[in-house]
Amino acid sequence: MARPAGDINAGSMADIAFLLLTFFMMVTTMDTETGIQRRLPPMPDENQIEQAEQINKRNIMVVLINNNDRLFAGGQEMPIVMLKEKVKEFLTNPANLPNLPEKREKEIEGFGPYMVSRALVSLQNTRGTSYKAYIEVQNELVKAFNEVRDEFAMQNFGKKYDLLDEDQQRIARDAVPMNLSEREPRDVTKRRR
Repeated sequence: MARPAGDINAGSMADIAFLLLTFFMMVTTMDTETGIQRRLPPMPDENQIEQAEQINKRNIMVVLINNNDRLFAGGQEMPIVMLKEKVKEFLTNPANLPNLPEKREKEIEGFGPYMVSRALVSLQNTRGTSYKAYIEVQNELVKAFNEVRDEFAMQNFGKKYDLLDEDQQRIARDAVPMNLSEREPRDVTKRRR
């Protein structure tokens, strides 16, 4: 005698599927893309009239990474390990040399007058530059600015920049502005006619 086919309880299967789905959503990690974190300057006031200021050539250091990931800073080829010190010297101009950036006295709120460097570091690369080389150079440039800020903070407040309160950090940023510009990558494969 044949047995009648029984019904399968699908309600418990749906519960199990829901629990499995919940479990995998809880324990699975999603890869998030990270980029270079930069704080952009505030938008200028609509009523503010901006004056175009000529930048003296001595105040600009061009840092170039070419297609072969070779690094040039201030017109000289150099290994990346030398870049940070070269940029720090450029930013501070300790001997007040005429071929390095000039300094201008600036009244810093809560601190007083201070000779602020007019240095600008311009990072340029080609489309053939590897992402790895670009990030390494970016890191060295940011380290240079951060170390100069740390030196200012130690001299004037007795502690590193990260340990300063908000007002002291603002003073350090005003005294050592991070003037770092990036130019759109150049395509060197196109021939000019």
